Amino acid sequence: MTLNQLSYFYQAAVLQHFNQAAEKMNISEPSLSRSIAALENELGVTLFEKRGRNVTLTKAGEIFLEHVTQILDDVTRASNKMQQIATNGGHIDIAYVSPLAREFIPNTVRAFLSLEQNKNITFHFFQDITSMNIEGLKKGSYDLIFGSYSANEPNIEFIPIIKQDLVAILPIGHPLGKKAEIEAGDFEKYPVLGYARHSGLGKYTRNFFKDHDVIPNFICESPDENGIASLVAKNFGIALVADVDTIHRDDICIRPLISQETFSHTVYMGYMRGKYQLPAVQRFIQFVRKSYH
Repeated sequence: MTLNQLSYFYQAAVLQHFNQAAEKMNISEPSLSRSIAALENELGVTLFEKRGRNVTLTKAGEIFLEHVTQILDDVTRASNKMQQIATNGGHIDIAYVSPLAREFIPNTVRAFLSLEQNKNITFHFFQDITSMNIEGLKKGSYDLIFGSYSANEPNIEFIPIIKQDLVAILPIGHPLGKKAEIEAGDFEKYPVLGYARHSGLGKYTRNFFKDHDVIPNFICESPDENGIASLVAKNFGIALVADVDTIHRDDICIRPLISQETFSHTVYMGYMRGKYQLPAVQRFIQFVRKSYH
């Protein structure tokens, strides 16, 4: 059976007249009659009985009408949903690393949704380390990801978004707090708290120490700055972290690195190359690129 056959049947059932139904569907009455006859033959039941110039549903026809009404309603809803997605609606799944959860993601999405043409777009948010987010992106679970760059992903387009300076954080009253700037070698003298080693920033900060021939005594790993800063505040050790809002608190001390060792971490937006993106996703990509370039 076809959607046209179901539509013809529905109109004939509602109007109880083949000729009127044919006029409403812009086809000839013989064409409508043949279509319904073919439908009855396929189903193996009689759907209509003639009553003079009119028709009435058989019991089988009444049962079939219930299902056809639901099918046509579903088709209409699906069509309306697709039209909404193609214009001012749609849905976006994004995944990001935890340092972006407090300010960057909420502020960016809120600014995007504040535009009139985006107000009907919905979002789902997911948070994990970069490597896991990349896997989700490749599997189609996410439309976009935000986090560190990965050099071994040729099918992902990485767009640099923001740069974050790396700074040292210390407990209040720590001996290094007397210094205006911190050197890489200072991290060998005290216990160090670090990012989870398999995260983007975990790999990045460890490469910094390796490049400066420093072997820190890592006593703990944490997935984000908030966890690291909380432990630093309780005098568990010192840490090298991205300069984000969560570390600016009264119970820790922040110090920059010496100028010759200063470095930064770049946050990227990533999406699959060559993959069809819904209009909502396309607009969000352009919004982010325009906002942070």
